[in-house]
Amino acid sequence: MRVSIDSDNCIGSGQCALTASTVFTQDDDGFGMVLPGREDGAGDPLVREAVRACPVQAIALEED
Repeated sequence: MRVSIDSDNCIGSGQCALTASTVFTQDDDGFGMVLPGREDGAGDPLVREAVRACPVQAIALEED
């Protein structure tokens, strides 16, 4: 699996970081980002929930 955030769509709601903090964080401006080395989802079962929780669907999840 590959996880990414479209920074053009992200509004900084923080739902990704709240839902799956082992994979997502927020940058200095409050926008979501995938933690370095966690682009594979790090085996966190909450990644899919974070995708659903994003209010603007800025998180992409690609299955291998």
